[in-house]
Amino acid sequence: MRIEIFIGKLSNAGLSCLKLFALISYLLFSYTAFADSSTIKISNNQISIRTNSTKVTYSETVNGLNGVNTAALDSERGVVPGYAILLSTMSAEDNIYFAAEYDKSSGQTIYTGAQQGGVFGSLVNTSTAVQTNYYFRLGKGFSSNADDSQTMATLYFEDGHHKWERGLGGTSPIMEVYSNDYLVFGALVQYSPMGSKLVLSGNAVWGVSYSSNIESSQSTVGTRGNPPTTQCGFSADYELINHIHANLSADMVSFSYNISSAYIVGAGKAPDTNINYTMIKLGLGYAF
Repeated sequence: MRIEIFIGKLSNAGLSCLKLFALISYLLFSYTAFADSSTIKISNNQISIRTNSTKVTYSETVNGLNGVNTAALDSERGVVPGYAILLSTMSAEDNIYFAAEYDKSSGQTIYTGAQQGGVFGSLVNTSTAVQTNYYFRLGKGFSSNADDSQTMATLYFEDGHHKWERGLGGTSPIMEVYSNDYLVFGALVQYSPMGSKLVLSGNAVWGVSYSSNIESSQSTVGTRGNPPTTQCGFSADYELINHIHANLSADMVSFSYNISSAYIVGAGKAPDTNINYTMIKLGLGYAF
């Protein structure tokens, strides 16, 4: 399978995210104060446990599929709580960076759609949602001065997995499982003010999804193509006492799925799909 970087196909939301990241990166590297980059390395060598709140924004478009005369077929909206575990390391000598994170969220979202052939918005119901994500990162950090710099830029590759278990309404819900892997290239920019225990970070990634599938309790598996994916995030890490850190992060993630290759019984093919997540995480970490 060939992996491609689809920079030209990034969504408008993804482009806005990358533009914001670029602006913040420019401001950080333009700042002239100095601080010890070891503060950043300390922040990058820790394990943390966080609470996680994920805002789900999901939409399907049909373009006339299944006799529906509107571009919108259905949507899901809601905030799903959960937890996350993050491990990150950065070597002292050559700034080799590694990170791995696992998060899981479960709750309910509001479904808005229609009966077969109906009008979008004529049916509103509650869906169950279970989200599972994990990733691995490997990269290298660069600073303007190895011993005395307030900023560090880290370039990395990330390989990850996303799964959404969706239960569509009723006492016997229709179960759908959306899943995909992804491979992306990312940049992490970090800044620590002089004499501070605070580290501010911004990151952005762009790349491609692969092994994208949908499974339904009404049909067999359908593949969903290899569309592009974008992510960006911002975080703050503060050392409360020796080794103990508090951290807060906000991440925006966008996945797309193409029309499915397999049919869902009674519903035709699964249509084009866009899923956007906004994840807020708050937790404590131990620096080692």
